[in-house]
Amino acid sequence: MKIAVAAVAGQVAEHFGHCETFLIYDSLSGEASFVPNPGHKPGFLPNFLGDMGVEVIIAGGMGGGAIEIFCARNIDVVTGAQGDALGAAKAFSQGELKTSGSVCHEHAHGEHH
Repeated sequence: MKIAVAAVAGQVAEHFGHCETFLIYDSLSGEASFVPNPGHKPGFLPNFLGDMGVEVIIAGGMGGGAIEIFCARNIDVVTGAQGDALGAAKAFSQGELKTSGSVCHEHAHGEHH
């Protein structure tokens, strides 16, 4: 399973779109690598990661628009994570990390609360 973690300096990024890099972790091979964030444009990053074969995205928080795109692509979204990015990916692959359901509402488009 390919797991992506939004990261800043090797730590889980507080906000998905504003991360420096994405840690891409392959739970089958144990291989991990960092991919630079190509830029925060609405709707771009979920498709960028989906096209890389990512099946799970982990971040501290994420806007509703990105969550909708990930869900439409059948990519699991885990929010509320913190700490070491690789540790978070490994914890998820072992069933030890669950989502908080945290959505960054200041970035949600078309939602009224």
